[in-house]
Formats: sequence, C-alpha cells, structure tokens
Amino acid sequence: MKLVIVTGMSGAGKTQALKMLEDMGYYCVDNLPIPLVDKFTELSLKSTGNIQKVALGVDIRSGEDLPQLKDVLEDWSQSSFSYQVLFLDASDAVLIKRYKETRRMHPLAGAGRIEKGIEAEREKLAFLKQWADYIIDTSHLLTRELRQELEKIFVDDQEYKNLYITVLSFGFKYGIPSDADLVFDVRFLPNPYYVEELRAKTGEEKEIQDYVKQGGTADQFLDKLFDMLEFLIPNYILEGKNQLVIGVGCTGGKHRSVTIARALYDRLATHSEYGVKLYHRDIDNDGK
Repeated sequence: MKLVIVTGMSGAGKTQALKMLEDMGYYCVDNLPIPLVDKFTELSLKSTGNIQKVALGVDIRSGEDLPQLKDVLEDWSQSSFSYQVLFLDASDAVLIKRYKETRRMHPLAGAGRIEKGIEAEREKLAFLKQWADYIIDTSHLLTRELRQELEKIFVDDQEYKNLYITVLSFGFKYGIPSDADLVFDVRFLPNPYYVEELRAKTGEEKEIQDYVKQGGTADQFLDKLFDMLEFLIPNYILEGKNQLVIGVGCTGGKHRSVTIARALYDRLATHSEYGVKLYHRDIDNDGK
C-alpha cells in the first residue's frame, strides 16, 4: 500500500491537494484523529478491498494530539513501513492575503491577528516539515500547476525538484515584491519608454529586447548575474530552501525588467535540478 501524509500550513492548499490526489486514485481521509492514524493504517493494510493508495490529511486542527504523530512516524520508520510526507507551504504574506480574501479566521488566531496565528502554526508544524519528503511552496503556483507537480510525484514517479525558482519582473514605482529573496535593479539599461513607437510594447517583444540589449551591457549583466546564481542556488538547496523568488525591477515593470527576467528565465530553465517559472507582475501597467 502507498501511504501519503498530506500536511502543511492552513491556507497553503492542503484541501485542494487532497481532492487532486483523490482524482489520482487515492483513498483520502482528512482530519483523522491522531490516535486513530496508526489503527486506520493497520486496517487499510489488512483490507482485502481495492485500497492500494491512501492519503491522510493531518494539520493543526488535530490540536493537542498533533505531537503524537511524531511518535507514529518514528514507529513506522523503525518498522520499515513505507510512507511519504507531503508538506504544503506558502509565504506569510500570501497566507495573510488568502485569509483576508476569503474572510476566514485562522484556526490559531481566534479574534487576534492572523500573523500571530501563522507564527504559532509554523512552530507547531515544524517537526512535520522536517519529516517531509516533499515540500511544495504554493505562493506562486496556480491550481493547475499544483496538480502538475502532484502528478509528477505521485503518478509519474518523477524526481521532484525541491527548489522552485520564480523569476519575477516588477516596477519599483509599484513597490518591491514583499516575497522577493533577491532583488536586482536594471534601471541602468536603455529605456524604451522614451521612444514613442516602442512605449506601448513590452519586454516580451523582440523590438523592446533589442533596444534594451543594445551596446552589450545587458548581456554582460546577465552573464555576471547567472554566474552568481550558479554559485548561490546549490548552496540554497543544501540549506533546505524550497522556494526562491528573484525580483528584477525597472521603473514601471513593462520593458527593461521584463526583458531581463525573460532572458534570465530562459537560462535557468536549461537546468534540470530545479523548477523555474516566470511571472511579470506589472507588465500591463503604463511603465516608464
């Protein structure tokens, strides 16, 4: 029997993940009381039915019983029982935004601040994150992208890329992205905004890319930036980092930052050790 413990932060997508796993043929049980987890697993193993794949949703709702799960996992490991732990995570800023949009209360916040509830939850779930075989950060994942990642792991048995890099273009006039780990300012490059026939175009178009890259400065910058990232990324992976957001900013986020972000994404995407996605936050704004 294949067993997956699905856990993680409230608001990070556990419910969606369980529904997706159910579509993939898993028998899913959510919020099973911790004292029943071991017994349920034992009964599933003895079942003569068609239960071959099981996904158990476990999270902060287990309350005071949650620490008991550590003993269960340790017993399973010592007895060589095969299981996997999937941990769904997201940045604090994204979790707060999701709670505010849905107008739901965080289970540990009560009538207090959501930030405090998230902080307390991270502390209580820290041991599960350490046990995790797979950590998926959903901060920048669309629903279909989450499904694709789950299918790679639990259907196609592909090697999971524990580091997911988001290359994010933005405009400084609209604020620096709060979740950016690295931020690079490309306002030193030629600005197409001041060329009337180019102003309405974006950095995804060749005319803009050629204008921004004129003189070779942009390519030199990309070479040096890529060299630095080739050094940093393996060290981030060694430290257990699972989500890296690289911000590339210009004034308006429509021309220069988009051009450089696209070129950087194309270079990073040639590596198979990690996943990469590209997002242009301010490309539809006026730019400058």
